[in-house]
Amino acid sequence: MKSYKALIATTLIATACCISVNVSAKNKCVQKLYAFGFAASFNDSTVYFTDIQEIDSAWVNEKNEFLVGRDNYSFQLKNYLTNIGLEHRTCVISYAIKRKDIEKKYRKMKEKYVKAGNFIIKYIENKDFHFTAIKPDE
Repeated sequence: MKSYKALIATTLIATACCISVNVSAKNKCVQKLYAFGFAASFNDSTVYFTDIQEIDSAWVNEKNEFLVGRDNYSFQLKNYLTNIGLEHRTCVISYAIKRKDIEKKYRKMKEKYVKAGNFIIKYIENKDFHFTAIKPDE
């Protein structure tokens, strides 16, 4: 019982520290950021990849370079897919500051689905969908 209470206390302290770090972290605007979107559904075997896109004036956390508003970028892709009749997709964004880093992530993720062999892979071109930079509320 003591170890259980110690585990709970440690978890609460760690959570409080993480929350205070995130609140005090500053955001910075980067000139360029590279990203691609991915969407999948549990209801079918079709997955969607956007092209690698350059996002101008994206905001990242100074301390750990996390993209500010990652959920908003994912919602942009989800809204696009919903508007073209592809509802109930789980959407994620993958990003990097350097082009070669995002190309590596893109290749690795795509290979995972190609190797599995039981997925239909579709691509969303930049002319059809493009991420819009999100400015943080400060």
